[in-house]
Amino acid sequence: MTPGSTADRPLLPFEDFEELADVAPKGVRLEYVDGHVRTKDSLSVEDFEELERRAPETVRLEYINGKLEVKAMPDGNHRSIFMWLLRQCMQHRPDLDLVPESGVKAEAYRKGRARTDGTLVPVDHFQGDGEWSDPDGSLMAVEITSRDRDTNQRDRIDKPIGYAEASIPVYLLIDRDNHTLTVFSEPEDGRYQRISPHPWGATVELPAPVNITLDTDKLKDYAD
Repeated sequence: MTPGSTADRPLLPFEDFEELADVAPKGVRLEYVDGHVRTKDSLSVEDFEELERRAPETVRLEYINGKLEVKAMPDGNHRSIFMWLLRQCMQHRPDLDLVPESGVKAEAYRKGRARTDGTLVPVDHFQGDGEWSDPDGSLMAVEITSRDRDTNQRDRIDKPIGYAEASIPVYLLIDRDNHTLTVFSEPEDGRYQRISPHPWGATVELPAPVNITLDTDKLKDYAD
């Protein structure tokens, strides 16, 4: 791996896998394969939600494209990028909240469970919800790539499909490997019809219903 590329490291240390396996619901059989956690049998959404509730605090789980996935813990630059975006959203749209670590019922028929890095919604939109919220009313989902080997499949392939199927109007992917922002919009028939990549440093227009103009020059400070 070259410096700055996605690191080839296991998302889940074996010690965390053992702790997760110990608390798995009856009938959910887990295995550890090449640094990944996998289920030996098909996993229902209900069993996933129970497993996620029981998981150790250091393990963040998602259910994407019918597969159990581990979401990487954010590092310092990841957190800084999120705060940069939060400040811009607050400045341009004080009527909205950019909610971090939001659990969204994604994919067709709400069969997926995605934990976004951020979800842009009207203020207090998630008030009264449980761990996983319906995507109705969400304006934008945000993902910031992490330093793990699964980010290509998860953030660049699976999640655009899941968020489009859930009819989230805009998906913003902030890609730390490629130093780009990609704006996915106009979801139709389970796919975003418009995909617009921009280099860090460009002025980026987030389309309706978001209607925010991002000055992305600051992102260059977080290149790693």
